Order: sequence, then structure tokens, then C-alpha cells
Amino acid sequence: MTLEAFRVSNRARDHLIKLKRLTYIPNWNAICRWAFCVSLAEPTPPRRERIPADSSVEMTWRTFGGDCDSLYWALLKERCRRDGLELTEETLVEQFRLHLHRGIGYLAGDADVRSIAGLVRKALAKHKTADR
Repeated sequence: MTLEAFRVSNRARDHLIKLKRLTYIPNWNAICRWAFCVSLAEPTPPRRERIPADSSVEMTWRTFGGDCDSLYWALLKERCRRDGLELTEETLVEQFRLHLHRGIGYLAGDADVRSIAGLVRKALAKHKTADR
């Protein structure tokens, strides 16, 4: 794996600040994990776009994934397989950034995510929908 560290865009940083204030989740890496998983749960692939790495928010892959970093990498690889993408390092890094930024945008724009309880309700609602 070549993704040692990554930086988010200024827009994503602003969204993370908002989400941190609303949810009282103290660490951006936890919010980023939620965001990444929210995006992975969407049936459509993220739109390919150039995302600037123009903010001061940078984290290592290990910080992002914590003890489950290999699980998040495996989830990304599986999603890329499902989307018919090659599993090159370049593609995986690009798709990670696209999923992360899409997920951050989804969470920041969701009127129901105004607390950590809102995040949990969102996850439970998605789980119930998936069970049908």
C-alpha cells in the first residue's frame, strides 16, 4: 500500500469542522471513518473529479484506520472490484480520496446529522434498508 498520508481539501476541512462542532466527536479521523463508510454504502461510484489537497488537515493512513486500517483498505479494494476498476495503487488512492470527500460532503449536508445520535440513526436506517 502506498497511501502513507493524505490531506483533505479546504472545503472538506470546513465540513469536518462543522461536523466536529455538531457531533462533539473530538477526532477528525473518527468522522472521516464514518464518512468513508457512508460513501462506500452508496450504490453508485463517486464522480471522478480533481480534489485539491489544499488544507492543513493531514493524517496518516494509520491514524485514519487505527487498529482496523487493513479492514478499511480491504473494503476499498472490494468496492473498486465491484465498480469494475483496476486495483492499481493509483486507482485505490484516487478512489479513497473520492469516497472520503463524497462521504464528508454527505454527512455535512445531511440535516439529520446534528449530533452523534444523528449519525447512529443514519447508520441504523441504512442497515434496515439493506436488510430488506
